[in-house]
Amino acid sequence: MITNQDVICKIYRVEDLKPEEIRGNKNNQDENMKSVREQVSRILEQVRRRGDDALREYTRRFDGVEIENFLVTPEEIESAYDSLGEEFQEVLLQAAANIEKFHEKQIRRDYVITDEKQPGVITGLRFTPIERVGICIPASPKAFPSSILMNVIPARLAGVKEIALVTPPDQDGKINPAALGAAYIAAENVKIYKIGGAQAVAALAYGTESVPAVDKIVGPGGVFVAEAKRQVSGQVGIDIIAGPSEILIIADKNKNNNNPARIAADMLSQAEHDIHASAILITDQDALAQDVQAELALQVKKLPRREIAEKSLKANGKIIVTQDLNQAIEIANQIAPEHLELYVDNPFDYLSRIKNAGSVFLGRYAPEALGDYFAGPNHTLPTSGAARFSGPLSVDDFVKKSSFIYYAPQALQAVADSIAAFAENEGLHGHAQSVLIRKENQEKD
Repeated sequence: MITNQDVICKIYRVEDLKPEEIRGNKNNQDENMKSVREQVSRILEQVRRRGDDALREYTRRFDGVEIENFLVTPEEIESAYDSLGEEFQEVLLQAAANIEKFHEKQIRRDYVITDEKQPGVITGLRFTPIERVGICIPASPKAFPSSILMNVIPARLAGVKEIALVTPPDQDGKINPAALGAAYIAAENVKIYKIGGAQAVAALAYGTESVPAVDKIVGPGGVFVAEAKRQVSGQVGIDIIAGPSEILIIADKNKNNNNPARIAADMLSQAEHDIHASAILITDQDALAQDVQAELALQVKKLPRREIAEKSLKANGKIIVTQDLNQAIEIANQIAPEHLELYVDNPFDYLSRIKNAGSVFLGRYAPEALGDYFAGPNHTLPTSGAARFSGPLSVDDFVKKSSFIYYAPQALQAVADSIAAFAENEGLHGHAQSVLIRKENQEKD
């Protein structure tokens, strides 16, 4: 048994929780957000007006380092890769191969539609790569090589010509060698800039003397990056605005197969991200809930990022006891978590019932970390309930769709009156005339 002083994650019975307590705070807003919005707005304006000078000022202020040349040279990237050693190089290569194999299936093909019943009519859809993409990579505690692989490889497969990657420098003005090595593997056309935070988003959106403007910005980041992406949206395209990381685990009553130590470890794998991260266990077994609670108290003491994990679990962690697995799945769909682990017997039996989740991990041997680094599916996922309407980063995020229409003269004549009737019904007589004038001209011809 653990004492109340040791408890870092509370146990709740589902009937004792209000719906908003189950869902949590999806807006991730607090009293500081107004200040964040104002600071980000100032940073964006300064970078837009002053370019590289503003970037250097903010890098000095926020990162504590003077940077003269933001661009990492190809020689630095190749040297960093060589410094990793063959063992870790092989790890990166295996992960990259899995990510590429998974995302290759997402590549879209143009299509054309013709119909014998409508001769002279051709319609279709074209997929065109976005030309210039910016990718934000956070640096907490280091620039993540996994995020580089997950963002750059789909962009390359989509056919993006120019990829600009931004990540904060360390206090020596350098980038994590493993991150540079991942970029070296992921694509040849990556340019890496030693810039982070809202100022990096501003540089990508507006362009500076050193950083070319892009057409779309993707990638994770903290609250300042998220807010900056929100404010430049429309000037450029953006992907999802990511919030704190989340994991939800559903565990059943199987006492023989359930391992509370593993479940606790999986919860801590997300809690260590930051104090706003969310780790939730839902189970229909009281004993398992208590065992996991005890394991969390034990295991957190061994983590180097113990303080962060403890604060995360105390503020946002939950162990919820339900009547059965059906109720557990209903709650999971309400929460719409970023990561959902089905730690149950026969997990494929439940997969079709999961409606809202960024990524689903099936069975007792698919920890969330497998998806973070190695399996292949993308780890850039919707958070804060956004899994209700969006999904993982994919090749689709790096392409545009354009439809096309061709009508032969006789094909347009056959439908001209119908189109004109539709337009006139909406009070748009100019639309109608643009069709009828072609019919009249053809009849005269």
